[in-house]
Amino acid sequence: MTTIPAIDLMQSLRSGNSTAPRLTWYGPDSERVELSGRVLDNWVAKTSNLLQDELDAEPGMRLRLALPAHWKALVWALAGWQVGLETVLDGGAADFLATDSPGALEGEYDAEIAVALPALAMRWAGQLPAGCLDYAAEVRSHGDVFLAHADPDPSARALVTGEGRTILHKELITGFALPHAEGVRLHVPAGAGLETALADALGAWQQGGSVVLTHADVALTDKLLADERIHGN
Repeated sequence: MTTIPAIDLMQSLRSGNSTAPRLTWYGPDSERVELSGRVLDNWVAKTSNLLQDELDAEPGMRLRLALPAHWKALVWALAGWQVGLETVLDGGAADFLATDSPGALEGEYDAEIAVALPALAMRWAGQLPAGCLDYAAEVRSHGDVFLAHADPDPSARALVTGEGRTILHKELITGFALPHAEGVRLHVPAGAGLETALADALGAWQQGGSVVLTHADVALTDKLLADERIHGN
């Protein structure tokens, strides 16, 4: 079976010390979400299965992420890469759209998925446009283990950066992820944008580290830094 860095990364997150925190989110209204490697892998697997089994996503198709830097956006990017999709961050054409503003964006998609950002949301609050899929309501019914129907192509595009640089699947770690120290506990400000958050997170996870992602409204206090064991911020 042909593998790509995203698949290898998910394997590493669910093996070894899989109960250790890998992604911690601080959001508005005192929201805190902590995902271990195993739980993060489960979310990514469920989302990958939703894409593959419910939306018929195949390697080489394009997934537009119209989402802020948020823990669910990181899950969606990892899921898309695990399926072999190209992540679109610049508003370009795509086969699928994952958004926290359903119905607000122009474009034609095979499927539009509404992503409710509150951690405890079990469904989208309010009316959805006709044909729009409710991620919160659907994702939990999908399996915790992902088995690809087709092998992704390592030489296919995984991402086009905001600067227009093309990143192939085989280059996600070597050509896109930012370098970080082994075992780092990394603070990532959501205000820097989703692309930066993805590059930082990939670099940290590749080194066995973890990420603390904070919303722009969250004050980075000495207590938060100490509680989360963040250094050098």
